[in-house]
Amino acid sequence: MVRAMLNLSLLGRLAFTHAAPSKPALAPGRHDLGLFETRDAVLIVPEGIDPARPTPLVTLFHGGGGSAEKILPMLRAHAEARGFLLLVPQSLLPTWDIVIAGNGPDLERLDLALAEVAARFSLDPTHFAFAGHSDGGSYSLSTGLSNGRIVTHILASSAGFMTVLAQEGAPKVFIAHGQNDTQTPITTAGRSHAAKLRPAGYELTYVEHPGPHAWQPDMVQLGVDTFLKDVAKAG
Repeated sequence: MVRAMLNLSLLGRLAFTHAAPSKPALAPGRHDLGLFETRDAVLIVPEGIDPARPTPLVTLFHGGGGSAEKILPMLRAHAEARGFLLLVPQSLLPTWDIVIAGNGPDLERLDLALAEVAARFSLDPTHFAFAGHSDGGSYSLSTGLSNGRIVTHILASSAGFMTVLAQEGAPKVFIAHGQNDTQTPITTAGRSHAAKLRPAGYELTYVEHPGPHAWQPDMVQLGVDTFLKDVAKAG
């Protein structure tokens, strides 16, 4: 009997592995990585990064119809102030492929972007987060839970769903959701996610706020604090 090889990328599994940098580091600031002709991935490099010292990385996913420019304000100031690298990929279509038809080109592009960052900076394997708002929150949950081998933290805002076809590892999960969210109602989204994740054994921080379907600065601050709470400060 011949068994077909299962393509784990169709189940949301990334091929990325940590490796030592092999290219020159990028200067502080905002960089288009030059990987794609359209909707390129963006990297924010804060001041004072030592390319040889393991640095936390957050990969931030935009919402439906969004872009890197629209979602950057959610975390850019935090990256620059707290000293973590911020990677912002962009979906090939108006939203992430998993929302439309399943894992495909966006996962491949994410793999390439992560590899490019790892080729230029030493990354902290204990602080490797996926984050996002709305469809981006759903993508961070779905892809993060499918890649717990590498993803250590998930920071999801107003996530409407999570599709996990190949669960792996146990990332720490932070979810913030608005009680007045009419786009992704809290009962079928945030509270439903929490009700599934807690009994599954995930370390979950679930926070409700009175707002609508929009990321909230105080919730973002809380998520970043949760992500970085055990990072050793540079001497």
